[in-house]
Amino acid sequence: MSFIRTGFREMALKIKRQRTRMALRHQRRLLQRSEINLGREGTAQAANFPELRNEIVALKKLEQEQKELALRIAQLEEGIKRIEAERQQNTEDQNAAIAKLEAEKKPLLQQRNQAKTTADVCERELAAVERRIRENETADRNLLKQLSDLHALDPAPADFEALAATINARRARLPEERAELMRARLGSADAASLAKEKLLAAESELAVVEKKIERVRSEFEARDRKLNENIRVQQEAVREARARHHKVEERKTPAYLNIGRHLSAQGIAPPNAPHLLTDAHRHRGTVDQLLQHRAELTTLSNQIDMQELRKFYFSVVSILALLAIILPVAVKSPRKREWLPQETDMILSINIEQLERADIPKRWRKDQPEIWPKVWLGLVGAAALTPGLTLPRDAVHITRAVSTDEPETPREFCCCPRGTGNPRHRRSRGSGRARSRPAGDETGPEDHRSTFQPVSGARSRECPPVDLPESARSLARFSSDLLP
Repeated sequence: MSFIRTGFREMALKIKRQRTRMALRHQRRLLQRSEINLGREGTAQAANFPELRNEIVALKKLEQEQKELALRIAQLEEGIKRIEAERQQNTEDQNAAIAKLEAEKKPLLQQRNQAKTTADVCERELAAVERRIRENETADRNLLKQLSDLHALDPAPADFEALAATINARRARLPEERAELMRARLGSADAASLAKEKLLAAESELAVVEKKIERVRSEFEARDRKLNENIRVQQEAVREARARHHKVEERKTPAYLNIGRHLSAQGIAPPNAPHLLTDAHRHRGTVDQLLQHRAELTTLSNQIDMQELRKFYFSVVSILALLAIILPVAVKSPRKREWLPQETDMILSINIEQLERADIPKRWRKDQPEIWPKVWLGLVGAAALTPGLTLPRDAVHITRAVSTDEPETPREFCCCPRGTGNPRHRRSRGSGRARSRPAGDETGPEDHRSTFQPVSGARSRECPPVDLPESARSLARFSSDLLP
């Protein structure tokens, strides 16, 4: 079993190597950062070393480019501020111009409203005069009709003259009223026409002012959109310049790194930040320790017997393959006491002890001895043909089930647990082998239930024992209908 120890030892070494690799990666990042900081602060000391001349020249060029970019960024930001001030001034001018035009519009709006009110009053007066004229004409026609009806009466009424005089007097007043109404209609029509003219004039003046307001607003809004577009362009240029500045700063990193490594190797610290050299030496020592530890782990791993390691890997793979085969079978296999197939169509459970103690079977044996054997044979079915089994002496419980195979062949299963707990199975019809009950499944007198596992891995449901007295009564009625 030494290959097992070898395998676990190799796994432990792999874990240690992985942890060492992660720690080494982290410490290298810290070391690089500390060396970059040391090189950034020690640029003045690096000028004394001729071998760092190229880095110093590259840094000066990059710094000059950064200065130019910073100047451009400052100019762009100043331009943005100036454009923002112009936008603010444009907004103020727009508000002032619109306020002035609104002040001019207010009296015109009041005049328009007053003219509209006057025109409405004149229209109502003219409509009232027209209505009174129509009423006058209607009254004249009514009086004329009354007079005609009065003359048509035969014999004439006693007060004919008085009625006729009254109607004529009323008709005589109508022309005068009509003349007055006609003169009033002419006056109302002239007043309404004049009010409409004033209303149209006021509306035209108001429309001119409103168009002027819209024109001024559109001009200021167009100017504001132009300024906003200029601001957007300037901001985009600022973003590009800052991105360029950041890239230049990143290009300075290799030069700072080389300078920092050289200063760390020479043991030279900048006067204003001596702690940077201490940090660089500390991180360098940690990295060296991790490299040495990784080399030791690699040496220990190389000393392992590869043949034993192959045995361990083969054993692990074999166990995993066996588990991949066994676990699905174990999960899909029926549980304890699930001896019936999944395609079971019907289950009949009979407790023989309760059946023997029931009153109806006793009366059947006594009153109808020729019918009871047929009923009993129909209940127990193939259990009566089981070799070495005498019913009801040897069995306490009978479970019958019917299923259908793919070729539509019916199959019947029968379970007859003995009083000792060892069941016997028999399949009465159909082809194929009989189902055997799982080992260790013992059903005593206190447990007489069969478990049925449905198709497609659904949850199993238990089939409770049949109520034997009620079943016996049903079978009695069924037998009395079929048998003479």
